[in-house]
Amino acid sequence: ILAAGFDYNGRLLQVLPNIGFGGVEVGSVTALPTPGNDPPRMSRMVRSRAIVVNKGLKNEGVEVVAERLGSIPTPDDFVVGVSLARSNRKEAVGESAGIRDYATSLEHLVRRDVGDYYTVNISCPNVHGGESFADPELLRPLLARLGQVEHDRPVYAKMPINPSWDEFRRMADVIAEHGLHGLVIGNLNKDYDSARHRDEAPASYSGGLSGEPCRERSTELVARTREAYGDRFTLVGCGGILSADDALAKFRAGADLVQLISGMIFTGPHLLREIAGAYAREIAPSRADDRRG
Repeated sequence: ILAAGFDYNGRLLQVLPNIGFGGVEVGSVTALPTPGNDPPRMSRMVRSRAIVVNKGLKNEGVEVVAERLGSIPTPDDFVVGVSLARSNRKEAVGESAGIRDYATSLEHLVRRDVGDYYTVNISCPNVHGGESFADPELLRPLLARLGQVEHDRPVYAKMPINPSWDEFRRMADVIAEHGLHGLVIGNLNKDYDSARHRDEAPASYSGGLSGEPCRERSTELVARTREAYGDRFTLVGCGGILSADDALAKFRAGADLVQLISGMIFTGPHLLREIAGAYAREIAPSRADDRRG
């Protein structure tokens, strides 16, 4: 699956199946159109195989994106998820305004009957007010409100990867309590020292790192979550998948699915075929045996 953060306006739905993706997570989309942070918004750290990302949730807003999703045909077996985030605007800062913002987006998507699944992005660091809903005490009322919106789609949460395991688990406990189906693990790495060549990062830049700096931490969190929660969650491994072996590591750690962006940029679209082949050889047979058992 193409992770959220690349096709944030849902413009590539007819292209992505033809290059090997089985799905896309559009967005993150927000209730209000969001111009994003001031440029530059991205910078490659080539030797570190990382990208500094500071987009600030640039997107056209849920009304425009939902209309587009409803008008573009896709293959029956191509999955279209939608990532929801709080608008990166001052009027969406604060608990009540933020909850209202998320709920507006979800209600509009459901009303337009678009999206095969929804992801609640609680972990974007590059916005007004920061990652406020990664706080379990704020996450609880957010998920309670979103749970009032009636629909039959699976709902996931996009998790931060920098918190400690205890902090991560407190978030996951709240998510389980509110009946969400799964976790996307995870978002950008905010620790610049995790890059192999810290000197590549622009001195005056803010934002998080995608690519290789996310690999080990996201895989570790997938493994610990699977161990702690068993089959309670569908787990989507996301972060640092630059080779088929990286994807296999996520699956072996317990991921049911994987998402990527940076691998397509640094390795190329042929990576999708390599991952599919490796999965068929190395993972699918054992999972088929588990189902039969």
